[in-house]
Amino acid sequence: MNKNQLAIFENFKIRRYFDEKKEMWYFSVVDIVAALTDSAKPRDYWYAMKIRVKSDDGIELSTLCRQLKLESSDGKKYETDCANVESIFRIIQSIPSSKAEPFKKWLAKVGYERMQEMGNPEMGINRARENWIKHGRSAKWIQQRMMGQETRNKLTDYWSEHDVKKGEEFAILTNIIHQEWSDLSVRDHKNIKGLKTQNLRDHMNEAELIFTALAELSTRQIAETVQSKGLEQNKVPAHRGGQIAKGARKALEAKTGKSVITGENFLSSKTNFRIKGKKL
Repeated sequence: MNKNQLAIFENFKIRRYFDEKKEMWYFSVVDIVAALTDSAKPRDYWYAMKIRVKSDDGIELSTLCRQLKLESSDGKKYETDCANVESIFRIIQSIPSSKAEPFKKWLAKVGYERMQEMGNPEMGINRARENWIKHGRSAKWIQQRMMGQETRNKLTDYWSEHDVKKGEEFAILTNIIHQEWSDLSVRDHKNIKGLKTQNLRDHMNEAELIFTALAELSTRQIAETVQSKGLEQNKVPAHRGGQIAKGARKALEAKTGKSVITGENFLSSKTNFRIKGKKL
């Protein structure tokens, strides 16, 4: 499971972050306010609420929160008030809403997911498979997505064991690989598909998944061969691994006359999930 991940409560997207050291989920308070109050301006509601609660009983709700950088709808990350499950329960007490009790049950469930999956990783895999099925993905697509994730995990494991830092350095190398094989940055590829906060790989077609996996497999095997360490040394196999997949992509496109990279995505309508296409 990604440390940054959306959870869904009654069609409302709740951003969350998993703190691996504390083994604890932190949820965006503003997103929760939006879900419980249907307020058109949840940030203003939360700001006024902090002032009101402090004046009423002396409790400062801000002390229950920590500032974490979460991705916003514009694709950028901003400092956001977040709280763990226990603190969210206290905050909810100050929100008059008929949804409070259903939300508490939902929060307890999703807050416990990560703990379950740490003890039994297969649960996370099965949950992802069930989610993709609900979203209308084919069995063939799901198989390719999961195989690609396994390839990705082996690459990031190598990076972690060879002095590449999680977060920004992982992102730099990932972007190099992607730029090489697709001639697009990760951000540009997401823009073509009309994506914002969504996971790009969850909206790739079968061919895009395959070439991404080939690029990352090639990168890892080259890095293992030369025993690259640190960010700078690992940039070399990242470029070369991406170039190998690029050569295969161009060969396929020459034979089929079709672009591997497309604007297709799996964004949902209000009633169901469907594939959408955009011309490049």
